[in-house]
Amino acid sequence: MAPNSDEETDLLHVGLIMDGNGRWAADRGLPRVAGHRRGMEAVREAVRTAPELGVGYLTVYSFSSENWARPDDEVAALFGLLRVFVQSDLADLHERNVKIRVIGSPEGVPDDICQLLDQAEELTRNNTGLCFNVAFNYGGRDEIARAVGRMLADGPVAPDEVTPERIGRYLDTAGLPDPDLIIRTSGESRLSNFLLWQSAYSELVFLPVYWPEFDRAAFASAIEEFRRRKRRYGGLSASLRV
Repeated sequence: MAPNSDEETDLLHVGLIMDGNGRWAADRGLPRVAGHRRGMEAVREAVRTAPELGVGYLTVYSFSSENWARPDDEVAALFGLLRVFVQSDLADLHERNVKIRVIGSPEGVPDDICQLLDQAEELTRNNTGLCFNVAFNYGGRDEIARAVGRMLADGPVAPDEVTPERIGRYLDTAGLPDPDLIIRTSGESRLSNFLLWQSAYSELVFLPVYWPEFDRAAFASAIEEFRRRKRRYGGLSASLRV
């Protein structure tokens, strides 16, 4: 549900489309995997910075359902980096009270990756700090299709019972607030199948920096832009009401 006030600028949930790793590397004459490796440092920085900027929920687009179309060696490298991230950072994230949640489909994902992600969720399940959501093997359209499938599997549903609220209970993000702000790096201006349902009223900020260059200053600038906007949710601002 949208807040009732058009003056509402509270920032609870931020989504990050982490784009530009490969181009960052290419500009420097480096292999694409070097960009992904540097991008992992930017992820660490974002997770550290988010609570300091008042963000309670952070969702990162780590591997999309379309990324399988990339070269096999690049996909393998991305999986390898995820393994390193979980194995090296999980204890620190847990120590800092971060709660990890994974959204997306396990279909086609190597068993050891699924086990690592399950381990991360289980270890941090009761943490009460930043909720760090990892969209892995995730696509917005696929999520909606899977949600409808789960809803129908629960039993017959009359047409007038198919409501946004009901479908929302079957989404991967059930129980999470919708993102207030979605940030995409690299200068591209599209959602690329990220949180399509949840972003109906999200503010979108597109930054001209590549993801490996995303730092506290870039994060803060996107939030400053968010706070300058008036969120009307289809209504009128107070100054325009008669």
